[in-house]
Order: sequence, then C-alpha cells, then structure tokens
Amino acid sequence: MAKMWAGVTAGITDPTADEFNSSIGFDRRMVRQDIRGSMAHAAMLGAKGIISPAEAEQLGDGLAAILEDLESGALAIDFGCEDIHMFVEQELTRRLGEVGKKLHTARSRNDQVALDLRMYLRDECKELHDLLEALIKTLTALAGEHKESIMPGYTHLQRAQPVSFGHYMMAYVMMLLRDRERLSDTVKRMDVSPIGCCALAGTTYDTDRRMEAELLGFSRIALNSMDGVSDRDFCLELMSTLSILMMHLSRLAEELILWASWEFQFIQLSDAYTTGSSIMPQKRNADMAELVRGKTGRVYGDLMGLLTTLKGLPLAYNKDMQEDKECVFDACDTVKLCLRVLTPMLSGMTVRTDNMLRAAQTGFINATDLADYLVRKGLPFRSAYKLSGQIVAKCMAEGQVLETLPLEAYQSYSPLFEEDLYAQIDLRTCMEKRSSEGGTSVASVEAQIAYVKEVLGYDENLH
Repeated sequence: MAKMWAGVTAGITDPTADEFNSSIGFDRRMVRQDIRGSMAHAAMLGAKGIISPAEAEQLGDGLAAILEDLESGALAIDFGCEDIHMFVEQELTRRLGEVGKKLHTARSRNDQVALDLRMYLRDECKELHDLLEALIKTLTALAGEHKESIMPGYTHLQRAQPVSFGHYMMAYVMMLLRDRERLSDTVKRMDVSPIGCCALAGTTYDTDRRMEAELLGFSRIALNSMDGVSDRDFCLELMSTLSILMMHLSRLAEELILWASWEFQFIQLSDAYTTGSSIMPQKRNADMAELVRGKTGRVYGDLMGLLTTLKGLPLAYNKDMQEDKECVFDACDTVKLCLRVLTPMLSGMTVRTDNMLRAAQTGFINATDLADYLVRKGLPFRSAYKLSGQIVAKCMAEGQVLETLPLEAYQSYSPLFEEDLYAQIDLRTCMEKRSSEGGTSVASVEAQIAYVKEVLGYDENLH
C-alpha cells in the first residue's frame, strides 16, 4: 500500500524496510496526546481562517470520535501504519474524506512528534511525582515510628556511631526530596510547545502558535523552529533525573538486602516481597529489592543510549531521533514499576529493633563519646582519642563493652574518669547528645519530619 507521504516517490517500500522504519509498535502509547494535539491544531486552523470553522469543527468531532472508539475498544490500532500519527490521520480521512486531509495543514510530523512526546512525558512526570511522594511519605512515617530506635550508623561499612533508624530513613527522604525537585525542574523545561515549527523552518501560513500552545497547557513556545523540532534535551534531562533517582533507590535496596540477611537481621521483609529457593527450603530471598538494584543499570543504559544517539546529529530532524522513544519510555516504565514495588515493601517490613540495638551495643560506637568525655575534662582531643582506642582494645581482648568495663579499669588509664562516665557513654545518651541541626537526636528527627510535611503540604492524620 502506498504511504500517505507518496509524491516524489511511489511511496512503496520493501516490507523489511517498512518493518525497520515503523515506530507504531511503541509510539502507539502516545495516541491520546496525538489526538489532543490534533484537536488543538484543527481549532487553531479554524480560528485563523486557514480552514473554515465548519471544517475545524468536523475535524475536532472526528478526532474525538476516534479517541472514544479507541478507548471503548470499538476501534483497534492498525499496526500496518508507519506510526501513530499516520494511523490517526488515515482513520480520520477514512471517516471524513477530503476534510480529513486538511488536518495536516501548517504542520509536519517533525513538530507533531515533538509535541506528542512532550505532552506524553509531561503526563508521565505527574504519575512519577505522585509515586515518588508516596515513597517519601512511607519513609517519613517509618522515621516517625522509629525516631528512638537505636542502631549503628556506618562508615566504610564499619560500625561508627549510634543513630536512630528514623534518622537513617530520613537520610533517604532527603535524597528523594531532591529527586522530586529535579523532576519538577525537568517539567518546567519540558513546558515548551514545538507545534508550528513544522519541518524545520516554520510555515508560510498565518498560524497562531501561542493559541495552540495555550489550548494544550503549555506556558511558552519554542522560539527557534530548528531547535523546536530537533530538541530532545527534555528527554535527556528526564532520564538523567530518573537515573539519579534510581541510584538512590538502588542504595536503599542494597541496605534492605544487607539488613534482611542473617548476618544483620535488622529487618524482615514480608512474604509478599520475597521469594524462596527451588532447592534450599530455609531461604527468604530479597528478590524485589535486588531487582530494583539491578534495574538501575537499565535506566542508566537508556540515558547513555540516547546521549550517544544524539551526540553527532546535524540540525534539524533526523530519523535517528525515532530512537528517543523506546529509551525514555523504558526509563519511565522501569522507575514507576520500582516505585510501585518499593513503597509497599517498606511499609510491610518488620523492623527488628532488638537486633539493631544489640549490634549497636557490641560495636563500640560510643568510643567517640568516651573521647569527648575526656576532652570535656580538659584532655586534648588527640590524647583522648589515643587513650579511648587503648580502652577499646582492652575491652575487645577481654570480651567486654565500654558500658561494662569497671571504673577502676578506666581510672588505671586516667584519673579523669569518674562515676558520671557511664551516663555519658550510654547509647541513648550518645544519640540524644547529637542534637545539632540535622543530627540524630529525637528532636532533630522530629524537625526533619516536620520539614518534609511542610514541603509536601500534608498532615499524616489527614492524608
């Protein structure tokens, strides 16, 4: 069958070339945006007198009917069409005849596909934003429940200082708040209408690009027609934002995997989000968390793939740019799936505060507080540091912890040690003393939670 673009050529291509060239297999997901864009275009053409108002109304009604039939299942997408744009125009022409052929006046598929993609990704960003906020709220709720639950904080994966599990969760909340902000910024730069740029140089028709942009909810238009059809920065920026988000999700997933292991036993994931082994009956595998970690590389690959595709393209439109959609669609799909799995996984897990506390008690993570005790008594910090290290070594050799070492033993190292020492190196005291803004004390975690609720504008008792 001859293509709608037949003219200087016969419009008949080899079947293998047709399959290679076709994008309807993946761009069909933009059909709603394509129809909405075409309805706005028809309205603009009618308003400017490029076509008659009656023709514009016919086109608008015909497009609305196509969308209604697609959504009801009365109409199926014809995968023999080259792309979703050709399918809609072909179906419209089949229904309206010559009037249908007027829809494509004063536009090109180049600006049409750029418009559809911006509109589609704008809708995707709204869904991603909502899913991200749900995860932030879940982590914040966990932090509120466990603002007093003591656990070891780590550096170099070695036990370092006492923190609360709530403080730990809020660290991830802060990362995700930045992701939320980046996503919002991405949408701001996506909010540019390319329609009316046509193939690359604009059009000779007296169009109203700003009217069309306003009808479609855009706040501004592309100011250079060549840039308007060839810009895919908004795809790259979105995938970059999603890559950073996935890096954060992967770090969280790694923590969950470690904490759920027998070596830690800080948490127990629910059966709904673990799997068993085909041969080892004792296994509870954190497969969902592992997949979140694994799919991070997939999103990185999507970003690198499109960066590589675009890096050498001359202006303006090139067919290479058809490769943008599968990359960005896959990145959005993957991140949404990970968020949908991770949020209920976290809300349904059991936090083993007893094991966390036990790990904190046996890790000498109050050694810094021991040194600080001596500093407050007048000993220089480096001397206090060395002395505290020697005492830790003694405890390790004798199977004791700092809290159980007798006062006489402490005083054999320095007469500065007194009975008040034990209150100062108690883990809860150590945690509560870290009350500087952003620290791990209960009051500080509560302040962090209050900040998040203010930023998100919600009350946990109401949402």
